[in-house]
Amino acid sequence: WPRTLAANGDILAWREAIIGPEISNYRLTEVLVDVGDQVKKGQLLARIASDTVAAELAQSKAAVAEAEATLAEARANGDRARQLKSTSALRAQQINQYLTAEQTALARLQAARARVQTEELRLSQTRVLAPEAGVISTRTAALGSLAQPGQELFRLILGSRLEWRAQVKETELHRLQAGMIATLTSPQGIPVQGRVRMVAPTVDPQTRQAIVYVDLPPAALEAGMRAGMFARGEFQLERLPALTLPQSAVLLRDGFSYVFRLEGDNKVAQTKVTIGRRMSDRLEILDGLAATAQVVAAGTGFLADGDSVRVVGSAPGQDAAQPQ
Repeated sequence: WPRTLAANGDILAWREAIIGPEISNYRLTEVLVDVGDQVKKGQLLARIASDTVAAELAQSKAAVAEAEATLAEARANGDRARQLKSTSALRAQQINQYLTAEQTALARLQAARARVQTEELRLSQTRVLAPEAGVISTRTAALGSLAQPGQELFRLILGSRLEWRAQVKETELHRLQAGMIATLTSPQGIPVQGRVRMVAPTVDPQTRQAIVYVDLPPAALEAGMRAGMFARGEFQLERLPALTLPQSAVLLRDGFSYVFRLEGDNKVAQTKVTIGRRMSDRLEILDGLAATAQVVAAGTGFLADGDSVRVVGSAPGQDAAQPQ
């Protein structure tokens, strides 16, 4: 049987992204997602008013066209000045003025194009997009509110992934390592298996416990697990031989566990045992019974110490003792 280590802890988001506006003083005109919605990378989450930004972009593009015309004229004058530089048709001062005007016109065109890029970026920022795929965990975006840098509009659980942060005593940490299986039970009673990602390198000096991070599969959400829940679970440690009996062979009497061991002349002796783990319909016997002992398999509630029983066939190659 596998040896297990029980632990308690909180279920939290594996990673959370805070999504907010990158443009300020413009109103939210549309909110397209709500809490619990699954979103894809690049999906549109909200819109910010873009009329003013679009008008400023159009104005910047017009400024680019004007700067291009000015540059074309300045280049023509510059080319003519360079051709006449070796003659005395133009004075050196006038030639320098034409060449300087050409450079100035080029710089103004580059500045105008940069302003267009800035306005295009601002226009793109009026569309709030999901940075990664995941599930919306929080929504604070409200229609009509003014967007401000640093304002939180949504929280996104990246990849829809949850993790269990189990608290384990410092004396048990040496038994755990990355890759081990942990089993939790959802509120609906559905078992969910996770895998240990990391054991925290530090221990809380107050509680003497450390955090063990367990990655949960996407099925955890489908099973009803949510970020913020408290959960109990078990870590599966090494597998070792165990002495077990069917539950029907163990009698609970006066707060103690007993079995009826078969002795000579087909008589039984009531024997006190110590019960350990339970798996399906079998119980682990920790103490009080030898591995070679024969015990009554069924009907223990009708027996007393010293009663006679008879051995009957229960399955091919097996015998079972029943009340006589």
